[in-house]
Amino acid sequence: MLLNSWKRYAVFYSVVLALFAFWFYQKNQPVDIVSPQLGDTQKLQCISYAPYYGKGQSPFVDGMHISPTQIDSDLKKLSALTNCVRTYSVGQGLDYVPEAAAKLGLKVLVGAWIGWTESDNQKEILLATQKANDYPDTVSAVIIGNEVLLRGEQTEQKMRAYLQLAKRQTHKPITYADVWEFWLSHHALEQEVDFVTVHILPYWENDPVAVEVGVKHTADIMVRLQKTFHRPILIGETGWPSAGRARNHSEPSIVNQARYIREFLQKAHEQKWQYNVIEAVDQPWKRQSEGTVGGYWGILSADLVPKFSLTGAVSERNDGVLPWMLALLGVIVFSGVGLVKRQRSASEITGLSVLGAIFVLSVYLQIEYLVTSCRDMSEWFTLGIVAFFGWLIVLAEPYQITFQQKKWLSISRLALFGLLLAAIATGWFLLKDGRYRNYPIILFALPMLVITMGGPHWIEAKNHLQGFSKWILRILSVIALILAVLCVRNEPQTETAYLWLFVVGLATYSVWFAQSRTNQN
Repeated sequence: MLLNSWKRYAVFYSVVLALFAFWFYQKNQPVDIVSPQLGDTQKLQCISYAPYYGKGQSPFVDGMHISPTQIDSDLKKLSALTNCVRTYSVGQGLDYVPEAAAKLGLKVLVGAWIGWTESDNQKEILLATQKANDYPDTVSAVIIGNEVLLRGEQTEQKMRAYLQLAKRQTHKPITYADVWEFWLSHHALEQEVDFVTVHILPYWENDPVAVEVGVKHTADIMVRLQKTFHRPILIGETGWPSAGRARNHSEPSIVNQARYIREFLQKAHEQKWQYNVIEAVDQPWKRQSEGTVGGYWGILSADLVPKFSLTGAVSERNDGVLPWMLALLGVIVFSGVGLVKRQRSASEITGLSVLGAIFVLSVYLQIEYLVTSCRDMSEWFTLGIVAFFGWLIVLAEPYQITFQQKKWLSISRLALFGLLLAAIATGWFLLKDGRYRNYPIILFALPMLVITMGGPHWIEAKNHLQGFSKWILRILSVIALILAVLCVRNEPQTETAYLWLFVVGLATYSVWFAQSRTNQN
């Protein structure tokens, strides 16, 4: 019985390791994507610029002020990429942008932030129009408000008054920016602007679309808008995120971001669209309000490194030999642990070696997930505990066979109890606020596979479940499974919802049925 368990253990995890290897190989392969025509300058027409990419930087921090030195440095870097930058406010030091842009020959779409407070709105409008007048050769237009109607912070009537005020202060073109649906709902505002500025973001649509049809979706929206409005139309925001959760068939990734941006640029060249891409640099602070995905719309990372070029093939990952070195480390450590006490069978050593490789690769991806997803110390602590429970479950096997300590059975069951509670909490938050929540599959997948298809330690641990503890684990697993099913019902087109259901289903199977099967054996 024991030898057969080890053989099954070794074979199963060899298959899992092969799948890991294939995944890393595939993600590191270059993907051919169209190289767009960019016009005479070979640069983007315009790109959104917000300087809040450094540690602790956010427009919501009281007293935040961006230094002229940073703005000069940022715009110098962006001048190699674009002919123009769009700003969203003239507060917190951003009133310096027109002056900095003028030194580099960049154009600026100056934004005036419109929020709840009347006095702040007035100041923004007056300062934005003043900058337009001070730098008439640099400022192309003034954008009064960004998605104000979407947020519900002002009425259409009030926005009309703000636009009229701006017109009285400057002769530069005036516009208002909002998502395309809200422009259709408030089309009378066209009379107050010199051109209509719309946001078209396929990922954020109420019915998100796959990247393969993302540009077609944008083109269909433009046809509809051109039939509705008589004034020129500027696509004020369009783009694709490089990281975060999938929404239906809209999947964030670097390759998908590159694909959408490049295909959009080509279509814009063909259709002679005026556009502004969102955005120049990743904005970590946006993760607080928009989830992980909000922080990863930049063409440059928060380290100001380009994620991809506008020509040539693009790879999702560039791991090099690191995963293979980590896998080798896992093999050496786990197989070494297995040989500490006495000679092992080939099946035992193979099983432990393969598990070691999988474990280290899994930790590598988990750390990457935590860095991308965690927004504050509370999330680092909470998700870190979940990852730790998973590590305890995986490490139970080599520890138990090496040191032969029965107390590890209790520790393993406690870790499983913690993971099931975490799965319930995850399901609840996904149902309550799923638009901005991630499926933490990478934190759960390997430990759930281990307890379902693991080695002799977990067979023994499950066979020792009795009475109250057995039924508590079973009840928790059912609750987690029900919540996972509801997540699928809410997002029937999102593949990660089904993967989450599968992972939770493994846990349910393990605590309900695997025990009975092993007892029968």
